[in-house]
Amino acid sequence: MDFDFSEAEQKFAVEVEQWLVDNHDPEVMDLTRENFSQLADTPARRAFMKRLAKQGWLGMSWPKQYGGQEIKGVYEFILNEALARHGAPQIGKGVGIIGKTLIRHGSEKLKKEFLPQILSAEVEFAVGYSEPQAGSDSANMQLKAERVEGGWKLNGQKMWTTSAHFADWYWVGARTDPEKKKHDGLSLFLIPMNHPNLEIQSLPTIGKDTTNQVFFEDVFVPEDYMVGKQGSGFRYIAEALDLERFTMFTLSPIEDRSNLLVEWVKSATRDDEPLRNDVNVRRTIAHIVTDTHVAKGLSKRFLSAAMSGGDKPPSIESSEYKLFTTTLSQRVCKDALDITGAAGQIREGEEDAPLAGRFEGAYRATLNETVGGGSSEIQKNIIARRKLGLPKNF
Repeated sequence: MDFDFSEAEQKFAVEVEQWLVDNHDPEVMDLTRENFSQLADTPARRAFMKRLAKQGWLGMSWPKQYGGQEIKGVYEFILNEALARHGAPQIGKGVGIIGKTLIRHGSEKLKKEFLPQILSAEVEFAVGYSEPQAGSDSANMQLKAERVEGGWKLNGQKMWTTSAHFADWYWVGARTDPEKKKHDGLSLFLIPMNHPNLEIQSLPTIGKDTTNQVFFEDVFVPEDYMVGKQGSGFRYIAEALDLERFTMFTLSPIEDRSNLLVEWVKSATRDDEPLRNDVNVRRTIAHIVTDTHVAKGLSKRFLSAAMSGGDKPPSIESSEYKLFTTTLSQRVCKDALDITGAAGQIREGEEDAPLAGRFEGAYRATLNETVGGGSSEIQKNIIARRKLGLPKNF
């Protein structure tokens, strides 16, 4: 496994870095949003994404017949990590989850309607999987889809739908075949978010962002806005989640926080004694730096597996990366708050906040990371069954 970028990949990384410096916009690029810049929907953010699209950097790995360049996914990785490093919005659900699933399974109608809009950054999506009784267990969805003349009528509720308060379209899983096994009875739909029978209620979180619950009351969806085959939704969702676990949880913010903490410890004191001389602090810093490099290795292993062939995202490597990296992200913040002591609880913008209050806000933000895209418990189950071969009821 070669962890080094090729000459062409290194050249692209330099080009992206320079473009981000030249196009710096403090309204759009905010490191303190901790990997959630794409959730701050403003005209400036949408304009930034359109500039990114004009560079030809959205959907680079897509087939040429759908507007892509058919280049290796490592280029999207380089781009996404650079965007995250600058606190900028990342390439998002449209390019990865929705776009790649439509390319693989969508009808020609849906491809023609949505793929060009994704590549030109003209459309925003919300993803509706979670429900009150179906969080990380996507197969347990109960949103009811009943066949009617010309399509389907949906009734029920979704929970924790990020972006529902500003998205243009809703990517929704619903139960179309209630008599079948739960994994076989789900289908995917695309629904405009301005549908009159959708009710969106915002839910503030302990972090810095808002999520939503969405209520469906006789929401009619035309037949041709079902994605792929009826009853195959869970398979499509599983493939998309493998992409989400990698692309939506970038490493750059964690690396930035780790470096910030290391630099602070070099000169910080407690009771007039240098913190760098404290054996417990030194041990903690060593673990953080080491594990940050491990996370980087896991990201490269996912890329290697993804580019080695096969027509599906590498599931095991995706779960390993997601589990380790999001747990590390949370632990870096917790350890930083332990090291900074009581003053570490002072929030951003307050006087005398150590490290400008970065870690207090970051810790609250990272609580979402170990849940989104499948909880840590789900990732452990995937690794246990698919890699270690342990029985389901182990």
